[in-house]
Amino acid sequence: MPESIYDAPHLQRSKANFTPLTPISFLERVGAVYPDKVAVIHGDRRYTYAEFRDRCRGLADALRKAGVERNDTVAVMAPNVPAALEAHFGVPMAGAVLNALNFRLDAPTIAFILEHGEAKVLITDREFSTTIKAALSQVKRPILVIDIDDPLYEGGELLGRMDYEAFLATGDASALATLPEDEWQAISLNYTSGTTGNPKGVVYHHRGAYLNSLASVMSFGLSEKSIYLWTLPMFHCNGWNLTWAVTATAGTHVCLRRVDPAVIFPAIDEHRVTHLSGAPIVLNFLVHAPAEVQRRFDRTIEVATGGAAPPSAIIANMERMGFHITHLYGLTESYGPATICAWQEGWEGLPLDERARKISRQGVPHPSLEGMRVVDPETMDDMPSDGAAIGELMLRGNNIMKGYLKNPKATEEAFAGGWFHTGDLAVLHPDGYAEIKDRSKDIIISGGENISSLEVEEALYKHPAVMEAAVVARPDEKWGETPCAFITLKPNAGAVTETEIIDWCRDRMAHFKLPRSVVFGPLPKTSTGKIQKYALRDRAKAL
Repeated sequence: MPESIYDAPHLQRSKANFTPLTPISFLERVGAVYPDKVAVIHGDRRYTYAEFRDRCRGLADALRKAGVERNDTVAVMAPNVPAALEAHFGVPMAGAVLNALNFRLDAPTIAFILEHGEAKVLITDREFSTTIKAALSQVKRPILVIDIDDPLYEGGELLGRMDYEAFLATGDASALATLPEDEWQAISLNYTSGTTGNPKGVVYHHRGAYLNSLASVMSFGLSEKSIYLWTLPMFHCNGWNLTWAVTATAGTHVCLRRVDPAVIFPAIDEHRVTHLSGAPIVLNFLVHAPAEVQRRFDRTIEVATGGAAPPSAIIANMERMGFHITHLYGLTESYGPATICAWQEGWEGLPLDERARKISRQGVPHPSLEGMRVVDPETMDDMPSDGAAIGELMLRGNNIMKGYLKNPKATEEAFAGGWFHTGDLAVLHPDGYAEIKDRSKDIIISGGENISSLEVEEALYKHPAVMEAAVVARPDEKWGETPCAFITLKPNAGAVTETEIIDWCRDRMAHFKLPRSVVFGPLPKTSTGKIQKYALRDRAKAL
């Protein structure tokens, strides 16, 4: 006998009333409903939704014919071009897992990711051929390399067996997608530096991607009339899931190879762009663009930004040009946006500085997030909602990762107590809005990119003249934050310059991770000999 009347056999799941949630379904639907609507714009090229769907189907079938099976990893190294967008559908349509690579990383890090993620196929844009060639020379596993030969880019070299368009032609555009057997099946693999030199592989599932995409539709006001400009890298948390979200509403994707105000302003004008996203540095680029490049718009353009909160002057200048800013917060582990500073009626009438303070908070749970707390990480007790008591921000919900690939220890630590530990220190205001006060793990966010202070310190310690080193974030008007290195030299080390230290690091890491400033002298320490980074952060702010 069933336990209750609602557990009866005829009330159970069946093929008629249950299918696994997957963002693949978004494209299948809009391809049928809006076949002639423009889906993708790239230079002079236009793809309708029927063409976009068929290209993704063709990619999936080509991957299957090349030997890609369920849960195989397919890596992509590309700027915001149609091939990168198509991979977000075509790869999971083949039952495989998409690994969108950060094209700003250096060759050794890319090689580590390709090995660790066990990539079977690599689709790579010729712009990054130098890095990829060096990375592949360090990879022991066989990888099928496919080149993206974008007509909008000249230079680089072709490294693979064939180019992307030729590979696409080997697939059948009418072949049906391989839908996930379980919505918990992995859909993508994204690497985050965390606080160690080796990046951690964050695994997303179809269910989380589906739900967080729909949450972005709700919170960002997307619709079939939306025209989205890709100023946010598609590799960053799968474009904050907007690769799938914009498609879900049959919006139009406007691809952009590089973030340049001289290209962005005309694109907004020409294509009547309604939405764009990016780290605060993107806003900075627009605000500080040359006068002959800047344009003011007679309509409101929605902008989502995350990371360090934009200062009030940036907000004011963006508003004057016709942009409305929504502040988001999230991590790679939360599929990108996990909280949103939801706009409240009445904020419009506040003085700019006060309005900016409201907007700069990390806010309330994203529609797909089940829970958000600020707690004592040791006791898991909630901190009072007084805007002053500091605790660790913790999250729970369907838009939290499956875990870290091949790293059960880190996964267990991240999920201790049944909540995801963000590592960010925050306060909770009486209105329920969270505000981050510090980063407990000393991550530096520069231009929207995470930089591990430990990784930079490791490089510094290898310098023959360095005795002690500590790296902290220094506020920067352009990048939000940049690494600032504090160094104690060895006795009798002789003269060492700031330029020499930076050049030393330049040969050992991706250039965006380089310290932009170096300070020599003794480091402040506790009675037990631990370097006091909070004191160094104060000194860095005063430089």
